[in-house]
Amino acid sequence: MTIRGLHHVTAFTESLDRNLSFYRELLGLRLVKRTVAYDDPYTHHLYYGDATGAPGTVVTFSPWSDDEDVEQPVGGTVTTLSFAVPPTSLGYWTDRLAAHGVETERTERFDRSVLSFTDPDGLPLELVAADVPGDPWDGEGVPTKYAVRGLFGVTLAVPDAEETGTFLEDSFGYVLVGEDDERLRYRSEARVGAVIDVLRAPPEEAVPVGPGHVHHAAFRVESAADQTNASDAISALGMNVSPVLNRQYFRSMYFREPGGTVFELATDTPGFDVDEDPEALGTELMLPEWLEDRRDDIEAHLPPLLAADEGDGEGESAGAD
Repeated sequence: MTIRGLHHVTAFTESLDRNLSFYRELLGLRLVKRTVAYDDPYTHHLYYGDATGAPGTVVTFSPWSDDEDVEQPVGGTVTTLSFAVPPTSLGYWTDRLAAHGVETERTERFDRSVLSFTDPDGLPLELVAADVPGDPWDGEGVPTKYAVRGLFGVTLAVPDAEETGTFLEDSFGYVLVGEDDERLRYRSEARVGAVIDVLRAPPEEAVPVGPGHVHHAAFRVESAADQTNASDAISALGMNVSPVLNRQYFRSMYFREPGGTVFELATDTPGFDVDEDPEALGTELMLPEWLEDRRDDIEAHLPPLLAADEGDGEGESAGAD
């Protein structure tokens, strides 16, 4: 099968208003879609990306509503999201994040400069100096020459790094391009979202699930036919694969890779402009056609999303505190 790099990454947040302030106003990503979780339509689901929400640039969040964290069985998990930024921009980002109370650490990894920090829910993030072409969003005050270009990659922590790596190579077509201590780096041929780092770091206990936890990493397939072929190939390896689900903006299927991390295969089409004009992305609550007749009920039950309707100013809530 041919995998075209990352499509998106989905995580949980405690506060969508705070999440919006951080990812849209501070990191300068575009809110490309306001919709709901299709298995719980009384819950918001927000998508951020570049100017068009192109595959490989998107991160998505839903609120975590349980009062207490729960745990899942020991296995793999996505521990870090990495964004690509222009190589000359890390000084700008260090100053911008510091001005909003976000502590950073600058390191070098595989000959690239990396700026590490966490979002308000404690999710580890990185800005990686990488010369990646793209269509960055400049509508939130971040100059284009510094703006995030999309996902650089993700880091997985799994019980057996070599087993997961073999799956990435043999089934997804990734290539091992480096090794640094307990970290293996795999790369696809994608323009953006090309890198998967695999850590030899088996969890000692069950993984807590809650705000700041990544639910899954989604990978790109070009078409429904490619997705079906991929599903058949993964099933032939003895893995349980979900049915294909219509997510309005792409088709999805899910499975756990050999290390236990939840992976999704998502189609590139139809994209985020299927129900909104490109210039209006993210400005209205959009529902799939099968929920449209419930709009009044859904809107009545959804909690207020105050930050979605605020201006472009960088509010005090953008920081990590």
